[in-house]
Amino acid sequence: MSGKNWDRVPIDAQSVDAPLSQSAIFLVVTVAGEALAKVCSVLGELDDLVKTVGFRDLGGRLSCIAGIGSDLWDRLSPGRRPLELKPFAPIKGAVHSAPSTPGDLLFHIRAERPDMCFELERILLDRLGPGVTVVDEVTGFRYFDARDLLGFVDGTANPTGLDLPASALVGDEDADFAGGSYVVVQKYLHDMQAWARIPTPEQEAIIGRTKIDNIEIDDDDAPRKSHKSLATIEDADGNEYDILRDNMPFGRPGQNEFGTYFIGYSRYLWVTEKMLQRMYVGDPPGAYDRLLDVSTPQTGTTFFAPTRPMLQALVEGAQQQLPAGR
Repeated sequence: MSGKNWDRVPIDAQSVDAPLSQSAIFLVVTVAGEALAKVCSVLGELDDLVKTVGFRDLGGRLSCIAGIGSDLWDRLSPGRRPLELKPFAPIKGAVHSAPSTPGDLLFHIRAERPDMCFELERILLDRLGPGVTVVDEVTGFRYFDARDLLGFVDGTANPTGLDLPASALVGDEDADFAGGSYVVVQKYLHDMQAWARIPTPEQEAIIGRTKIDNIEIDDDDAPRKSHKSLATIEDADGNEYDILRDNMPFGRPGQNEFGTYFIGYSRYLWVTEKMLQRMYVGDPPGAYDRLLDVSTPQTGTTFFAPTRPMLQALVEGAQQQLPAGR
């Protein structure tokens, strides 16, 4: 966001550091073989499409990030890929498991107005046509003071300022893809009735923060670590690694559907993977994240979000290699 002015232009596509929004759409699709040329065309004009909708209300702060899955990346750029990019690996703990689900493209659409998210999604799907299949579509909303539907503030530990690019954006360790970001998404459904039966002090111990005022709870000496502690990743030298979360609540009370869409942007994919391993397997093994007793993952997919110039180069290179008429 450095140097950008919200009063003049909507944010560029592929800006991981866009601010948290009031509304979001998470759209995951698979891409048929014959649709590759169409996908390249849409990805190439993504920035223009964001501006087409965004200029209707600059205060709406519309943005969109396209993430590309491992299989689609290989189809677009065989032999040249981000170092850590690979499909989401399913995780099996003693009690809970995290599934791996299909996904070639992720569109993370954000705005202050839900109608702007809706309009950009509509245009994207219209342009992509029947060659893509929607495998997941979630409309999220900001809930009160950035709380999840379980009643706790979500995203408190997000990096800010100079810490943000150091945590979320690839650096010199993979210079060809510097500025891009690994993206992991999971859609969780909550058993709200089961959660309501848990006394608030126990809920706080599970989360690792107080419910009302969001104060961090020290559980270093506790036999069972909280969600907060299990999601804190350190290397052997004690250096802490963060990820950038832009989670959103979603739900349909009439269908008894209540959930959180987890989306994590990271400089290193291994950081998010280790976080999830600690949650599902436990630390020590068996002492898993007790939040999973009431929150069940429905999806799990990994993508890489390139910078806008990187995305443009990827698309142009793929278009040159495509057979005529594809």
